[in-house]
Amino acid sequence: MKRRSAIKNLSLAVAGMVSLPAWVSAWTPESIGQVNSLPIPDENLLAEITETIIPETQTPGAKSLKVHQFVLRMIQDCFGEEAQTLLEQGLLKTDQLANIAYNKPFVSCDTAQRMELLTHLQTSDDPAGKQFVDMVKNLTMRGYLNSEYVLVNINHYNIAPGFYHGCVPI
Repeated sequence: MKRRSAIKNLSLAVAGMVSLPAWVSAWTPESIGQVNSLPIPDENLLAEITETIIPETQTPGAKSLKVHQFVLRMIQDCFGEEAQTLLEQGLLKTDQLANIAYNKPFVSCDTAQRMELLTHLQTSDDPAGKQFVDMVKNLTMRGYLNSEYVLVNINHYNIAPGFYHGCVPI
C-alpha cells in the first residue's frame, strides 16, 4: 500500500518537473495581465520618472525596459493601500511642482529640470514627497537590476551554472 502511494507521488512529482519549464517559458506580458491601476497619463509620468532615475545611455534605460510596469505591479500587488495612495499623490505632486517651477508638465521638462524636481521632493520638509521618491527610486533600482537585460547581458546569468565535460583526457 505504501509502495503504490510512493510511486503515485513520485510520478506526480516527475510530471510536474517535466511540465514546469514549458509552463514558465510560455509566460508573456499578455498572459500575465495588464497593470492598469493608473490612468495612461499617470503611467507615462511614472515611466518618465523611472527614466530620470536610470536614463538610457549605451545600455537601455528604465523606460525601455518597462521598469515602470514593474513598479506599478509591485505597488499594486505587494504593497498596501497606503503605498498606492502615496504613489497617486506623489505623481500629482510631482506634476504640480513642475508646473509651478517651469510652467510645463514633468514629462515636458528636460533631464536637468527633472533631476532638480526629484531632488527637491526628496530633500523637502514634506515627508510624503520624500517617501514617494524613495519608494519609486528603490523599486526602479530593484526592477532594473532584476530585468532580463541586466541579468543576461551584464551579469551573464546562467540558469544552470557550471558545465559538464564528459570526455576529458586525464
